[in-house]
Amino acid sequence: MESLKEKTAKGLFWGGMNNGMQQLIGLVIGIILGRLLTPDDYGMIAMISIFSLIANELQSSGFKTALVNQPHPTHEDYNAVFWFNVMAGAVIYVILFFCAPLIADYYHQPALVPLCRYAFLSFVFSSFGIAQSAYLTKNLKIKEIAATGITAIALSGTVGALMAWQGFSYWSLATQANLFIAINTVLLWYHSSWRPTMDINLRPVRRMFRFSCKIMASAIFTIINANVLNILLGRYFTPRDTGNYNQAYQWNFKCFSVVQGMMNQVAQPVFVELAGQRDRQRAAFRKMLRFTAFISFPLLFGLSLVSQEFIVITIGEKWLDSAHLMQILCLGGAVMPLSTLMTNMVISHGRSNIYMWTTLALGLLQIALMLWLYPYGVRTMVIAYTLLQIVWVAVWWWFVHRLTGYRFLSLLKDTLPFAGIAAAVMVATHFATLPLHSPILLLVSRIVLAALLYFTVMKLAHAVILEECLGFFRRKNHPGPPEENTHPGPPEGRE
Repeated sequence: MESLKEKTAKGLFWGGMNNGMQQLIGLVIGIILGRLLTPDDYGMIAMISIFSLIANELQSSGFKTALVNQPHPTHEDYNAVFWFNVMAGAVIYVILFFCAPLIADYYHQPALVPLCRYAFLSFVFSSFGIAQSAYLTKNLKIKEIAATGITAIALSGTVGALMAWQGFSYWSLATQANLFIAINTVLLWYHSSWRPTMDINLRPVRRMFRFSCKIMASAIFTIINANVLNILLGRYFTPRDTGNYNQAYQWNFKCFSVVQGMMNQVAQPVFVELAGQRDRQRAAFRKMLRFTAFISFPLLFGLSLVSQEFIVITIGEKWLDSAHLMQILCLGGAVMPLSTLMTNMVISHGRSNIYMWTTLALGLLQIALMLWLYPYGVRTMVIAYTLLQIVWVAVWWWFVHRLTGYRFLSLLKDTLPFAGIAAAVMVATHFATLPLHSPILLLVSRIVLAALLYFTVMKLAHAVILEECLGFFRRKNHPGPPEENTHPGPPEGRE
């Protein structure tokens, strides 16, 4: 039988493969759609995306996390969640169907009425797959989840690109989203051995609701936090401004979600497995945090470095305004996987209330800040949004510290070396490539030079995490998350 360490290693690998391949395919599809569509098309979808996302969380109600967080969920637990999600999805869709005119009035865009009613079908489709997804995640079937996501994004992206080529404008984006959810749901059923039965009993749902409702509320607040600029830009600025910001945010999101998604698929099961073993749980957390920092900082800082060349080459100069916004957003995107890992630790301790109230506080502060700053323009709002994301890492650390004894000095040791080296590498790469003027040459040379420099510095610093990653791919060992000493520099003492 595989050890927890081996399962975690494979989970990280397949989680990374899943998110990496999804984002790679999404990159290709995004380039095609970006060339075929306009900022106004993206702006139309960006305005309503928050409603689909919130509706999806309402119908799932945090029960996937509740199932994963249980030591031994039963068939009755999965069955109750399945039927609740299906019924909730149908009811919420009917409500939003009739609310579509109100949404269109808020944005002063009558064309949003039919678009809303079509796009909102996505969360109805997803309601049939939540219990299946929870089952696969709980059993660390990350390889199956990876195959599901990669297939769904490839097929839906192809259809969306073909529709955009045929002139369907923003309808192609809505169709792509609907198809992704539908195909993903079908494939989750294919890979999962669990099946619902008709003996509907919602008592397990009531039992889990005290925990799951806080997860649901937190997820809704997180969605609002991530989409607050779309909401305000759609209201106070033009669809073009909204589309430019949304394009920048989507590229930033694609990049940091590679790391974030990889950790999300293993963190909860591992932390729950180690519940009651404080030292081992904290050690596992630190290993994951270092691995996350090792990947996230160079990836996002690198995207910020090449954002202008990347946008101009891939989707054209019509999106140049989004490139300037993406440079800023990537700085905040680098810390998003760190924050997410900390929230997983909080949730694994059963403290969904901390997760909920902290996320709510972030949202309220963010909304107030954006409403105050919107007269100063989009760029000022994006800078403030990014700075707040960075500062909020310290807030999440505080709660992890209270639950596990994880010290702030340890946080600095586990993350700052990677952040500092990544930043220095990007600055050196920027100045070394200044004489180049061709966008293609700039893009290629900056990516290659930055990667080589980062790898070389990690090697010279004898970063254990790098050696373990290389060892894993050579199949000499199966280390799982990086070992205890996974930061550049000499080994540290135990806490």
